[in-house]
Amino acid sequence: MKHTVVRIMAVLLMLAALLSGCAKSEPTAVPTVAAPTKAPAQVEPTKAPEPTQAPEKKEAAKELILATTTSTDNSGLLAAILPDFEQSSGVTVKVVAVGTGQALKLGEDGNADVLLVHARAREDAFMDAGHGSRREDVMYNDFVIVGSEADPAGIKGGSDAPAALKAIADAKASFVSRGDDSGTHTKEKALWKAAGIGPSGDWYISAGQGMGAVITMANEQEAYTLSDRATYLARTLEGIDLVIEVEGDPILFNPYGVMAVNPNKGDHIQHDLANAFIDWLVSLPTQKLISEFGVDTFGSPLFTPDSTAWRANKGGDAPAAAGGEVVLDSADIEAVTAKLAKITVKAKNSKG
Repeated sequence: MKHTVVRIMAVLLMLAALLSGCAKSEPTAVPTVAAPTKAPAQVEPTKAPEPTQAPEKKEAAKELILATTTSTDNSGLLAAILPDFEQSSGVTVKVVAVGTGQALKLGEDGNADVLLVHARAREDAFMDAGHGSRREDVMYNDFVIVGSEADPAGIKGGSDAPAALKAIADAKASFVSRGDDSGTHTKEKALWKAAGIGPSGDWYISAGQGMGAVITMANEQEAYTLSDRATYLARTLEGIDLVIEVEGDPILFNPYGVMAVNPNKGDHIQHDLANAFIDWLVSLPTQKLISEFGVDTFGSPLFTPDSTAWRANKGGDAPAAAGGEVVLDSADIEAVTAKLAKITVKAKNSKG
C-alpha cells in the first residue's frame, strides 16, 4: 500500500513536469523604447516691431522779441502797423515797451532780438560796443514841454527849452520827470545840463514811469513835464488838460532808430527775423503806413517817416544826422516845427 502511494505521487509529479514543459512560455517582453523625442520645431525669431513713424515735428512758432521805447507803444503806432508784419511773415512780435535805457540793456544782455529806440548818441555807443549788428533810421517827431493852463513858471509860448526849465526851477513849480533812463529822460537831462541846473527838491518828482503814466501824474498835479509829441497828442483824446508850453527848439528834435542785436549774444537770438523786421520797417510800404498813422484823428501823422529808402524816394524833409547829433539849420527847424505844430492845433480842434 505504501509502495502504491509512493508510485502514485511519482506519477503525479512526472505529469506536472510534463505539463509544465508543454505549456507555451510567454516571451519576455521587449522593453519598450520610447520614440525619439522630436526636435523642437525651429522657432522663427520674433521680428522687431516696425518702428512707429514719429509724428511730423511741427515747426516751432516764430517769435521775435522787440524791445522798444514806450512812446511807440503808448501812441498806438505799433498796434497800428505790426499786424501787417505778423500777417505777411508769420512771425509773432513780442513787444517789450520800456525806457530806451532798459531796451538797450535788454539788447546788451541778449534778451531781445531787435530794438526800436530814440536816443541817437546812446544808439551809436551801443553799435560801437559791438552789441548791435545793424542800425537804420526809421522816423522822427519832436519833444514838447507841457503843463497846466495856469503856467506858474510863465514859460508858455517859448521856444528855448533850457531857459524854460530854468524858469521852472526858479519858480520851484512842480515838474514830473520820467526818471527811468529812457530816451525822454536822456533828453530831459541834456536840457537841465544846458540850463546849468541839477534839479532837486520837493518840486522835482522822479516818477520812474513810462510816458503815459507820467503825463497822467503831471495832469493830476498840474505840473510840467517833457513828452514826445505823439504820446501827448494820443493822451489828449483821453481827456488830459495839459497844454503845450514850449516847442520848436532844435534840441527837442526826436529821431528814432532800429537796431538788430548782435547774434554773438547766443544761438537764441533771432538774427534773421530781426533783419527781416528791419527790412520791413524801413521799406516804402511800411514807411507809408507810418506816414498815415494819426491822420484820420489829427489830420496829420504823429511820426514822420525817415528811412533811407523813404528819403530817397520821397525827398523827405528830415534834418541830416551826424555823429549822434542832429544837424539843423533855421529852415529845417521852421519847416519841421511848423508841420508838427499844425498837428497839435488839429488835435485840439478834434478834441472839441
